[in-house]
Amino acid sequence: MNRKIPPLNALKAFEAAARLGSFTAAAAALFVTHGAISRQIQQLEAWLELPLFERHGRRVRLTPAGQSYLPAIQSALDNIAEATEKLSARSQSRRLNINVTPTLAMHWLLPRLTRFQLRYPGVELRLATSDASINNQNADFDIAIRRGKDHWHGFVSRAFLTEREIPVCSPALLARLPLEKPEDLRRHTLLHSETRPVAWERWLAAAGVPALQSAADQHFDHYYLALQAAVDGLGVTLGPLPVIENELASGKLIAPFTGPVVPVKGYSWAVPQRLAGDELAMAFCDWLEEEGAQRTGTDW
Repeated sequence: MNRKIPPLNALKAFEAAARLGSFTAAAAALFVTHGAISRQIQQLEAWLELPLFERHGRRVRLTPAGQSYLPAIQSALDNIAEATEKLSARSQSRRLNINVTPTLAMHWLLPRLTRFQLRYPGVELRLATSDASINNQNADFDIAIRRGKDHWHGFVSRAFLTEREIPVCSPALLARLPLEKPEDLRRHTLLHSETRPVAWERWLAAAGVPALQSAADQHFDHYYLALQAAVDGLGVTLGPLPVIENELASGKLIAPFTGPVVPVKGYSWAVPQRLAGDELAMAFCDWLEEEGAQRTGTDW
């Protein structure tokens, strides 16, 4: 449709002069000169081939044509301003506050965030790491990621990533002390984390050696420290798949056994109930589910 629309600046000048009853006042409101307002209105009158103002010295008054024209122009300018404000607010950098467990943030989420930001380039993501339990009294975040499939009161939540554990260690450690069967772990230091207190007990039972005594045990308060200790060759830890897929792919860590691979608690996203209808927050959760559903090249 080919619309016949006068110049926007001329319409703005007309609306301001009509509303304020003065070219001088319109000029001040639009931060232009009196002469600029006068020229814009003359241009509009020439375009319409109708007089819009009666001039009485410095005083102006709308003609009947101007009075008829003004409400429609004011409504149109209001609609343009409202639509522009909505679009601008939508396109401006929107922030999402993500609260996530440290290990998942470092080893799984951060390597993938580029893909989300390419999809939503105007979104600012702020990450905070914590293992603390969540409740609707301290929800200073938009999205939390925690282990387990709990239904947290006051939140909408869903599981998005399954997890399995298998022993992993550095190539240098494996070359020095080979591991061919679970019983060989007797010669090694086992690395434990307080955030996964029964992990080794669970895996050794699944491997058929529940009473195995390791050469030594090293404990850490967070799992990512145990994982880094394994990379540095200090011992053997239980590596969660697929969280450590990058370390395995790069060769920083090796899984000496083919099994058993023990299923453990996976990860869920949780969104405060007040944000359950927020398009961007739910888009991030949908993206988490897409990433969690992807299979890696390593089949365990």
